[in-house]
Amino acid sequence: MKKITLLLLTVVSLIGLAACSSNATTKTTEKRHLLKTPIQEQATTMGTFIQVTVYDKGKTQAAKNALKITYQYNKWTTVNQSGSEVDEINKEAGIKPVNVNAGVYQLIKDGYNYSKTNVGYDITVGPLTSLWRIGFPDARKPSQSEIDAVLPLINYHFIKFDDAKHTVYLTKKGARLDLGSIVKGYVAMLMVDQLKKAGVTTGIVDLGSSSIYVIGNSPRSATSPWRIGIKDPNDPTGQQMGILQAANAHVNTSGIYERYLKVGNVKYSHELSPKTGYPFDNDIASITLLIKGKDSTNGDGLSTMIFAMGTKKGYEYVEKMKNVQAVFVDKNNKVYITPGLKNKFELTETKTFKIGKIADLKN
Repeated sequence: MKKITLLLLTVVSLIGLAACSSNATTKTTEKRHLLKTPIQEQATTMGTFIQVTVYDKGKTQAAKNALKITYQYNKWTTVNQSGSEVDEINKEAGIKPVNVNAGVYQLIKDGYNYSKTNVGYDITVGPLTSLWRIGFPDARKPSQSEIDAVLPLINYHFIKFDDAKHTVYLTKKGARLDLGSIVKGYVAMLMVDQLKKAGVTTGIVDLGSSSIYVIGNSPRSATSPWRIGIKDPNDPTGQQMGILQAANAHVNTSGIYERYLKVGNVKYSHELSPKTGYPFDNDIASITLLIKGKDSTNGDGLSTMIFAMGTKKGYEYVEKMKNVQAVFVDKNNKVYITPGLKNKFELTETKTFKIGKIADLKN
């Protein structure tokens, strides 16, 4: 499931700073042994454009190695072409367990645990996404009878694990896993871990702009956070509506407007509810999470799960989490910011968007 685009302002602006910065900034950068022009490695895989940006000297191979992880997980998890481990699990649904590698096994377990929250997120949503095919040339609105036929196939309880054998078994014939909503966040963290082990202190891992991890502070100085632009969910190709400051954190966005199917005058988002068979019908236009520490293991899964809750319940859920903050944008162009972002978020498009009070929303 693709997400609303984030505009990473610093990819461009920091390169400019490195080239024409003040003496003070340049000296700070030199003391940190950072490059003026960063190392960048790019790839198109996992259904998106991926970029690794590193400012540490001598880390070209580290960036290349991090990028290799994306190719490997695309090979293991894609359901859009045959031969992946997840595709094998789906083919053997109701027949037999399938042995998978440790990384895929843990990824599916993460998805299973998110599904257990019972808020409308389920990684066995595959039969439904295969019907709608939103984001592909053959996308269409299924008939009600088609939707009714696949809804009984969507239930995370159909997933059975064997920790000793590393097997995954879908007990219901016709059930299908779809890891598109969580795999990018998982892979981003694997890439970050590998880069840090290789000695990278300053950089960006960007998986399609929906799952971004900023390593350390920005190259401007050892105390300057990165500045990440959050796009207008009503016009994701236009200007950003706000700027979020982040350092050594995972930033994830889920939303409804970038990837959709239009039938007549109705837009159908790719964010499908496994309970109704249709896009989630709530007030969220987009949600951006700022995640630190252990909670950043899979920000994609977390943002998708919270998206399913709606603004009020999602906001209250985030408030209970120690290492997670959020920016919610609702369909009325109201912006709700959790307390931890009070001095880290700036609303830049004030003509269209207004800061709202969460207490004014009904459940």
